[in-house]
Amino acid sequence: MAPPLLAIKDGFVTFGGRPLFSGVTLQVGRGDKCCLVGRNGSGKSTLLKVLAGDVGLDAGECFRQPGTRLGWLAQDPPMAAPSVADWVAGGLPADEADQLYRVEAMLQALDVDGSRQPATLSGGEARRAALARALVGEPDALLLDEPTNHLDLPTIQWLEDWLAAFAGALVVISHDRAFLSRVSRQILWLDRGRVRRHEQGFAAFEAWQEEVYTAEEAELSRQDKRLEAETHWLHRGVTARRKRNMGRLRALMTLRREKAERIGVQGSMKVAAETGDLSGRLVIEAKGLVKSFDRQRIVDGFSVRILRGDRVGLVGPNGAGKTTLLGLLTGGLAPDAGSVRLGTNLQMALLDQRRTLLDPEATVWDVLTDGAGDSITVHGRQRHVMSYLRDFLFEDRQAQAPVKSLSGGERHRLALAKILAGPANLLILDEPTNDLDMDSLDLLQEALSDYDGTLLVVSHDRDFLDRLATSVIWVEGDGKVAEYVGGYSDALRQRPAPSAAPVAAKAPPTPAKTAKSRPSSRLSYLEQRDLDGLPGRLDALHGELAGLERDLADPTLYGRDAGRFEALTARLSQCRAALAAAEERWLELEMKREDLERGA
Repeated sequence: MAPPLLAIKDGFVTFGGRPLFSGVTLQVGRGDKCCLVGRNGSGKSTLLKVLAGDVGLDAGECFRQPGTRLGWLAQDPPMAAPSVADWVAGGLPADEADQLYRVEAMLQALDVDGSRQPATLSGGEARRAALARALVGEPDALLLDEPTNHLDLPTIQWLEDWLAAFAGALVVISHDRAFLSRVSRQILWLDRGRVRRHEQGFAAFEAWQEEVYTAEEAELSRQDKRLEAETHWLHRGVTARRKRNMGRLRALMTLRREKAERIGVQGSMKVAAETGDLSGRLVIEAKGLVKSFDRQRIVDGFSVRILRGDRVGLVGPNGAGKTTLLGLLTGGLAPDAGSVRLGTNLQMALLDQRRTLLDPEATVWDVLTDGAGDSITVHGRQRHVMSYLRDFLFEDRQAQAPVKSLSGGERHRLALAKILAGPANLLILDEPTNDLDMDSLDLLQEALSDYDGTLLVVSHDRDFLDRLATSVIWVEGDGKVAEYVGGYSDALRQRPAPSAAPVAAKAPPTPAKTAKSRPSSRLSYLEQRDLDGLPGRLDALHGELAGLERDLADPTLYGRDAGRFEALTARLSQCRAALAAAEERWLELEMKREDLERGA
């Protein structure tokens, strides 16, 4: 048997005075492709740093076979160099430092401008540059800590293909289940201070995990009742989560079926099933959107209808226009042509990639309570701040810690806790899965599955979209945007290949058997009259509603004229009810008209 390229024997590391892991023994040989998994805080990144030589063991041995070339991608590597190309060249072996053509080729493959200064790079550009540095030296062993963070789907797929052809040793940490399932052949599971190894890829992890817990429970029931209880909780937690996920999966499949029944041929406006009652039924309707910047077409003739309860994923390459499309759909950006109509009673909340809603100087407690009291209102009921923090995997001692002391993943969980506790009925989440481990991802997916508002989610996490989305909007670039029913995998199957041949001409229609059997291909006279008049009616109600709200916003009105205040309040309720009824009627007739046109 060939000696391993990397190994740890009886490794022991303490953190903050307590053991992070002890007695860890593992070996990684050429051709091994290991995913390193474990619960939040179990020490995965520290273990990878030990293998890379960045962190020393407090006890035990770490071995690297002499002459082994190591490629190392940390989560946040310092990028100190005059240019990106200079920094990437630091990944070349010392005896090959003059082979700069390899640097240029790797930067070109990852679409990074080597002449730029590292400080000017975006998150995605910095991640691609860091990958280039890790790969450029043609390593024998490759250590990757969250390599897909901030990467778009084309780059993730490029990395998957590169790793599939890689003949060396690989150890990778990632929250991206689809990525791990594609690239791994072995599992290293860091669990309660020890490492277990399984000779199958990540796709087998959950079944193997449950087998381990079941076997431990049977063994420990004869030895130590306290340990039995802990293992029982772990095992039941896995089982309960799987049952909850299966229930959510069935509900998601129902939503997708209902959406598919209403969706027409590709390119027409889309509608989806109704759930919840937090906003008007119509949330966003866009028709024929067109937007360009500097003569570059970003969106060209895109139409969509998003109804209450929809969970819409946005995917596409970085720079293709996802952020622009979000701005158009939410009213923050005006289209060059086309129209956007927002529904009634919308309360939007945005989680951006930079988590700007968090004050770094504030404590975790104050962020959630806004500095007042010890409880918060979550979906209409009071929750103590400590109880709510535990839901998001925070320890009690962290409640009074400043935000700036939290890790990237902890700050992300806090931002999610803040935004999910708010009154918003339209959540806009930009890369919500970045910096989250799998436990946090499961928690997020469960929280969003239980959320009864409408979601717009920009994400490159394919498994996350498969578990959550009722439809996917694919922003291709060059103005091409299309919506597909289902999650990412469904969209991928429906999406035409880039080089697809022209669609064949339609076959001539078969003649109807009798004129009597052919259904009407248009609305009735009364229906058409209603449909023609409703836009004006809706505009008038919107205008009246705005005027009423403006008058009632006068803080002196009640004191000056209590009778008028009560009359305006009563009319406001009537106006809102009339607007909701008019919207329902307009949607009903518009859907019927589209169905008739498709069937004509």
